[in-house]
Amino acid sequence: MKRNSTPVMILAGGLGTRLREETEYRPKPMVPIGGHPILWHIMKTYSYYGFYRFIICLGYKGTTIKNYLLNNRLDGVDFTINTKTGLITEHQINNEEWEVTLVDTGQDAMTGSRVAQAARYVDGERFMLTYGDGVADVNIEQLYQFHIAHKQAATITGVNLVSRFGNLEVNGDTITSFAEKNTIETAWINGGFMVLEKRFLNYLSTEPSCVLEQEPFKRAADNGQLMMFKHHGFWQCMDTYREYQMLEELWKTSAPWKVWEHDTNTFTPATKQTTPWQEITTNIEQS
Repeated sequence: MKRNSTPVMILAGGLGTRLREETEYRPKPMVPIGGHPILWHIMKTYSYYGFYRFIICLGYKGTTIKNYLLNNRLDGVDFTINTKTGLITEHQINNEEWEVTLVDTGQDAMTGSRVAQAARYVDGERFMLTYGDGVADVNIEQLYQFHIAHKQAATITGVNLVSRFGNLEVNGDTITSFAEKNTIETAWINGGFMVLEKRFLNYLSTEPSCVLEQEPFKRAADNGQLMMFKHHGFWQCMDTYREYQMLEELWKTSAPWKVWEHDTNTFTPATKQTTPWQEITTNIEQS
């Protein structure tokens, strides 16, 4: 896949209060699915389509994300430690070639404020934006080209709402049909996976109370600057413990969002890739 230098901004600063079983000690983007944080799954999806530059908006327990990304190069890699010299020799090369900018956007800032604060690291005409708690099999390249073609300021990926309850069809007082939690094909919700022109930032403020999904999107829609890319495939957020368990089970069988191929690490002789042990194990809280 051709590499695309358009940055991908990921909102990863929320409290995740409805997933308290997992988020009491770590931010929601670090909750693991199949042994990898959901943040990794999201980044892998974008990376598959050639997007390799990321801007991560940090807030609640952001240090955990910083430490993970500092140490991610050794995830799944065999290495040898020389305890006398403090050097690490890596026997495999981590296949990811990501450039990640981590931005502290405040403990209590709302989504619009986080985007506005992190926007100083957007160095092109546009950027991608998504939430750090949802996965999908969205074709990112088609989304990107859709946005380029319509020339408006913003594109949201719309996904069909799934009813929380059984759907009933009635004739008078008689139920003629019952369906358990069907997709409501006429109802669309914001599924994340957005593309924004830099001029969209005029709708935002760095004030902590700025909520992206409220006044900014409303004003953009009123001005005809907000478009929807319709996605009919798999999409799932991870708001609750039940949704977390569902994603875990899907990963064990056939995860629909896993559009990337299986990574294979090739063994290489222990002759290069030596790094001071202290650099790998540095904890930001102690620096």
